[in-house]
Amino acid sequence: MPVGNGRSTGLSVPILPTPEKKRRDRLIRFAEHHPDIALGFEDEVWWSREAQPQMHTWCEETPLHLVEKQVSRKDPEAKAIACYGLYLPTLNQMLLRFVCGRPVSAVTCLFLAWLTTSFAAQGKRALVLVWDNASWHISQEVRQWIRAHNRTVKHGGGCRLIICRLPSKSPWLNPIEPKWVHGKRAVSEPVRTLAVAELMQRICTYYNCALEDLIVQEDC
Repeated sequence: MPVGNGRSTGLSVPILPTPEKKRRDRLIRFAEHHPDIALGFEDEVWWSREAQPQMHTWCEETPLHLVEKQVSRKDPEAKAIACYGLYLPTLNQMLLRFVCGRPVSAVTCLFLAWLTTSFAAQGKRALVLVWDNASWHISQEVRQWIRAHNRTVKHGGGCRLIICRLPSKSPWLNPIEPKWVHGKRAVSEPVRTLAVAELMQRICTYYNCALEDLIVQEDC
């Protein structure tokens, strides 16, 4: 709390955990003690064919120079491709689905359907899904889909979804965030511009995951 004269007291004020963080920590502990419960941290990212990541490295010879790139106007492929990702900390594994278009509610529902089908096939009865408050996460369409899916699972079996929202503006609570940073540095090409297919393959090779079919929007 500020002092009357506006000067700092030199004392640090402890930041109390938010209800969202408390719930996140509680669900992490719950999943750790139940092998039939999967725990995943979800996020979306854009992979650019132009932008170069910030990189620092020690070198004894000529340093590596990243050339500024620009996709030609005649290039029929997009300048960047969107990607949904799920990080499984217990396995240190990433699951990716690239998108023809951008992240929206309908695509999010398709991604969730793919995840729950995959985990049900592995014998998981629930997936604890931790994500932020992006509009395509908290939309009415997505919330209705999750409720309908969990009702279906309750009566017919499968993998239900336990959603955990993170506090606003708290990327440090989502361990998938640094995974994106390291991945962009690892797949960067110093000079030439990668084709979309080559970029996706590099990304999946780095994360050691399968390259799945694109999720295609209706208007894509």
